[in-house]
Amino acid sequence: MAQKNIYEYDAKRLLARELPKYYPEFNYHNKLAVAECDTDIEQLIKENPWIDTEKVVVKPDQLFGKRGKANLLLLDANCDQMKQFCNDNLDRVCEIGEIRGQIKRLLIEPFIPHREEYYVSITSDRENDIIHFSFEGGIFIEEHWDSVAHIPIPLGTDISFFDLKSKLPDLGIFQDVVIAFIKGLFQVYVDQDFAFLEINPFAITEDKTIIPLDVKARLDDTALFLHQDTWGNPNQPIEFPAGFGQKMTEEEALIRDLDEKTGASLKLKILNKDGRIWTMVAGGGASVIYTDTIVDLGFGNELGNYGEYSGNPSREHTEIYAQTIIDLITAKPDP
Repeated sequence: MAQKNIYEYDAKRLLARELPKYYPEFNYHNKLAVAECDTDIEQLIKENPWIDTEKVVVKPDQLFGKRGKANLLLLDANCDQMKQFCNDNLDRVCEIGEIRGQIKRLLIEPFIPHREEYYVSITSDRENDIIHFSFEGGIFIEEHWDSVAHIPIPLGTDISFFDLKSKLPDLGIFQDVVIAFIKGLFQVYVDQDFAFLEINPFAITEDKTIIPLDVKARLDDTALFLHQDTWGNPNQPIEFPAGFGQKMTEEEALIRDLDEKTGASLKLKILNKDGRIWTMVAGGGASVIYTDTIVDLGFGNELGNYGEYSGNPSREHTEIYAQTIIDLITAKPDP
């Protein structure tokens, strides 16, 4: 499994399309807009007139969390405040943790008034898909992790017959709504080959409508060819962006594009173009062992790359992968 992060915008659109198949009560507003550095904000408002008439939320959509703690979250804002926030932050360099990068992309959506915030996520291991749920969602979920219920679901289980009620805390008046929502979410997770899905938080309105507020997701990109009617559509495939602050070299971008076109796995990360030790290893586990060994022997500063090829790539793709590494090795004369 090769896990790839996707934008929050794409994750919400995928849920909006797929979740009603299993949880018909999911009536998402589908009001999402993205502002980038070259976006004409006035034109964006014309295309999404709700921005001018409703209070909105604006936040970066670049694969990093704790946006509220970083003062990069605008809540309950009018149109003028939204425009000012975009103007102040797009293309601005900021530091998230120890990573510096530019804000290149902002997600705009309606502000949903709510009192309580809930947490749900789904992860996987070798034997189970695991549902995680808590009443204490929001930016302090890590501090409240002991409040999270962890429910392993054996692989292949039909979730519609699984006794989820007895595994969850007392949900009160929202019991039927939350259980149906989580079961539907689980089916989307499995059917669409998610590798990780987190909604933190989601809110429940007075009329018992569930609204996902913040979503993080990773997909198993080796399953892309199985989902040509959704995120693997060859005419409009989902984007797998680089992490915040990361810039791909030409060679890394080439291998990533190859990787997205095959059910095999092709990975390349350039660590040091001037390095004198380069690897071309078959298998993700082997690549880790080789890299650790090189570092343990004291040659980490000479290591040129980290990568692997596995899953039976075609002869053509293997040749391109090999030639790319050879070109990198021979780019500079041996001193």
